[in-house]
Amino acid sequence: MLYSLAGGGTLCGVAALVLLIVSTATDFWMHYRYSGSSANQGLWRFCINHKCHAHTITVAFWDATRAFMLLAVLSCFAGTVLGLSAFTNGTKNRRVRTGGIALVLSGFLALLALAVYTGVTVTFFGKRFLDWRFSWSYIIGWVAVILAFAAGVFQLCAYRQTSEEPAPSNIPDS
Repeated sequence: MLYSLAGGGTLCGVAALVLLIVSTATDFWMHYRYSGSSANQGLWRFCINHKCHAHTITVAFWDATRAFMLLAVLSCFAGTVLGLSAFTNGTKNRRVRTGGIALVLSGFLALLALAVYTGVTVTFFGKRFLDWRFSWSYIIGWVAVILAFAAGVFQLCAYRQTSEEPAPSNIPDS
């Protein structure tokens, strides 16, 4: 039971890590029309007519979203490594538990990042532009949140299953 739960948690953690990296690195969090042209905006830069530019102004919600997403990636990486290392030398209860906590923390940090971005974007762009929508990498970020939470829950359930099982006795039958 431990290997199936911890293995499922590790697989979900790897998928969440890949999706968090892709989501954080791309420039397609939002798609809108600006002066009649198609434009995309990501966490690091914006693109108008296929020409990308760095964000020139420092806005607190971009900084907060970037920081939370980077912390989510690091936490997800740590949880995945701990989940994988639990299989190397047999069952390591503490590694499974710590990996589960790191993965749940990763999901929470990404959730905070996406909530901040969503709130500010809807408030700002909802009033100024009529033709805007969230793009594919933003949606991938939400899928990564779900996978990170699921991975953490699987890891924590695996820890709980192994901590409740009685230790095998080493007394030989005579």
